[in-house]
Amino acid sequence: MAQAEKIIVMTFKKNRGGIVPGEMRTASNPVAAEKIAAAMAPRHVGVAAYKVMVDDESGDMASPILIVSHGEIADLDGD
Repeated sequence: MAQAEKIIVMTFKKNRGGIVPGEMRTASNPVAAEKIAAAMAPRHVGVAAYKVMVDDESGDMASPILIVSHGEIADLDGD
């Protein structure tokens, strides 16, 4: 199982159950992710950039590390 570190920017939206993840974009590095998140923030309830480990075979993501957040976000860790 090969794993690679990726940088993602995730939007969040309101749902009846609270705040839920919306669309996801990749970024080339943490600085670019911060800029993308800041630019997207005015249009969303919340936006966050994370470093995640991605399983190349399944596409599953694990071990999110928050880089920056704007507004209301949900916990991606599931704890």
